[in-house]
Amino acid sequence: MMAAQPSPKRATDSPTIPDRLYFKIGDVARICDVETYVLRFWETQFPQLKPNKSGTGQRLYRRRDVELALEIKRLVHAEGYTLSGARQALGHVHRDREPQQPSLPLPSTPAPRKSAPRTEVVAAAVDRARAELREIASLLATPAPEPTHRHPRRPSVTPFSDSLFPS
Repeated sequence: MMAAQPSPKRATDSPTIPDRLYFKIGDVARICDVETYVLRFWETQFPQLKPNKSGTGQRLYRRRDVELALEIKRLVHAEGYTLSGARQALGHVHRDREPQQPSLPLPSTPAPRKSAPRTEVVAAAVDRARAELREIASLLATPAPEPTHRHPRRPSVTPFSDSLFPS
């Protein structure tokens, strides 16, 4: 049984992106061959996909946003990635493309650690939180008392009364 592999024609067929500064969401949807709601959903799932918005709130995608949308579509639809996997793959790609920051030299002597007093402070805070939670749990475990008084605004009306307004 042969594994399904993309045909060479498919791999080289990438849609041409017109030479424009901004693209409306409908244009990007046509280029990517997806519905507009898919693009809006991808914006929530991929932090890199952030189109600008016009004064009227209309999404304005830049060329790099369109290229990113095409890459997301390729990963999810052609390569079979999950959204989480595509997000990770794009994260690695973007990290690889970013220029490396020069690393600062580490100090030759390590800084003194102040973990012992901090550990005690944290332990004390955890103990206080546990005590408060126990108190809340005990309050929730006790049954609520039955109300013994009647609401002052509600007049008692007997079901056999002929009058709607008791005197």
